[in-house]
Amino acid sequence: MNASLLRSLDALLSGLRAAGESTRLRLLALCAEGELTVSELTQILGQSQPRVSRHLKLLCESGLLERHQERTWVFYRLVQPEAGGRLAQSLIALLPRADSTLALDRERLEAVKRARAERAARYFRDNAARWDEIRALYVPESEVEAAVLAAFGDGPRGDLLDIGTGTGRILELLAPHFERGVGIDQSHEMLDLARVRIEQHGLRHCQVRHGDMYNLPFAGASFDAVTFHMVLHFADNPTAALAEAARVLRPGGRLVLVDFAPHDQEFLREEHAHRRLGFAESEVAAWCRTVGLVPARAARLAGAPLTVVVWTAESPAAAGRAGRAPARLRSA
Repeated sequence: MNASLLRSLDALLSGLRAAGESTRLRLLALCAEGELTVSELTQILGQSQPRVSRHLKLLCESGLLERHQERTWVFYRLVQPEAGGRLAQSLIALLPRADSTLALDRERLEAVKRARAERAARYFRDNAARWDEIRALYVPESEVEAAVLAAFGDGPRGDLLDIGTGTGRILELLAPHFERGVGIDQSHEMLDLARVRIEQHGLRHCQVRHGDMYNLPFAGASFDAVTFHMVLHFADNPTAALAEAARVLRPGGRLVLVDFAPHDQEFLREEHAHRRLGFAESEVAAWCRTVGLVPARAARLAGAPLTVVVWTAESPAAAGRAGRAPARLRSA
């Protein structure tokens, strides 16, 4: 028996041993419905947090669940099929839907989701004026989103990274066109909104993570497409942000960047933390060339008083260009 087969059998047996306990089976079934925190799982199961944490640790070590820490919160979700999650999904498919314990777990899970959605909606209501005020200054969102879709054309699409995902709208928009979508943002409140959006629309192949656009938590050449939607005007170092985007793009991958053309709305800087009041088309094209991307022609969507520009750029389809961005760009 060769070594590869032995490793596969060991992984299978480890997964079966980990799943062979009622609480751990319940945890698998819950995490199949989306990512959940330890406190949420504890609330649903009605067990102590140390006990639940021990079960989760075993499931992660066996490769059935994946763990992601975000500040003091830890999220758990089912491992994706391509990463070894087929066993977990097969086991979940065998669980009886009519089981009273599992039915009660699902009922409590829905209560947790409702509470989460209500918190997110309350936050959005409290801050909605910020977005409405800015959106009223430029072209309708429907036109911007149509331009984003057009920027990707009809070519093959794989993995998408949305940098500064905010409420997750771009993930929702592009989800039908990509096999996997990942959004990152530094705002935990915004990530809460994005998670609710993902759950409400059943986007099982999408997820969001806390992350820094200057230091993306991904290996080089990890994505086929990267988007920045109304994000770069907050950046104090746009070139460094683009360098990181270029680093994680696969050869032949596409960058789509949406932002304002130069404008004089100074209140956006004073009241909404905009660091830059728009960008010239030539400026963004030059930045793209600096980080090794090939810029294409930009699309302008004229508004009053703000004009929106949609830039696209390609990662050269050549092997070996996906290394980490030069230190001078990352530390500028």
